[in-house]
Amino acid sequence: MYRNAEDSDLFLDKNKPSYMGGMLEMCNNRLYPFWTDLEEGLKTGLPQNESKTGEKTLFEAIYTNEDKIREFVNAMAGVSMGNFMVFAKQFDFSNYKTLCDIGGSGGHLSAQVVLNNKHMQCISFDLPPVSPVAQENVAKMALDDKIRIESGDFFTDDFPKADIITMGMILHDWGTTHKKMLIKKAYEALPKGGAFVVIENIIDDNRSENAFGLLMSLNMLIETTEGYDFTLADFDEWAKEAGFVSTSLMALTGPSSAAIAIK
Repeated sequence: MYRNAEDSDLFLDKNKPSYMGGMLEMCNNRLYPFWTDLEEGLKTGLPQNESKTGEKTLFEAIYTNEDKIREFVNAMAGVSMGNFMVFAKQFDFSNYKTLCDIGGSGGHLSAQVVLNNKHMQCISFDLPPVSPVAQENVAKMALDDKIRIESGDFFTDDFPKADIITMGMILHDWGTTHKKMLIKKAYEALPKGGAFVVIENIIDDNRSENAFGLLMSLNMLIETTEGYDFTLADFDEWAKEAGFVSTSLMALTGPSSAAIAIK
């Protein structure tokens, strides 16, 4: 008789919401070949993905191909699900009623929030090609009455108004100018007392302990033109420049954290 070990059964069974294999699939299908050019990336500071050969950029390549959309959504869900579960259970939602997840992908963060906080209503906001995947996920979980899927571009469109604005693995894709712009848009969408929550592999301020966060930042070099992971001190500076009054850090799973700014 053969059976999965307990960890394998939890994380490598495609029929379970805790499935993490999507990230392994994307690493195998996309990322592994790009890392062979790490030396060139370090010397030039340029991405080493599809854009290197004149093909579409990372997000252009993903969002124009339905199979790649699903692969990317599943990868992000797998690597982030544990963080979403912890955040949904540990964050104090008692003073809030609505949440908008910017770059909400498959709607998984919103799902965990409403499953663990029955009074909450959520919006999952992402580009139009992602909406069918998110809507399908929400319908499977029978959460249509609690989660609204809304399409838009977070660079060109205003953020939907909500008591809490979240971004999971979004800010690290972009350079400082775009990071600040997205933080300012979150500030403008929130009421006084509202919370802006960024779930990332936040690097420790002296940049010596969170090796995974540093490696993820290196992966942003491979995959993006200006993206990088950041410290809480970085986030605090950007958030207060936008108008937020305070910031804090909530530990999640492994090397990941939620950086929280209050308006």
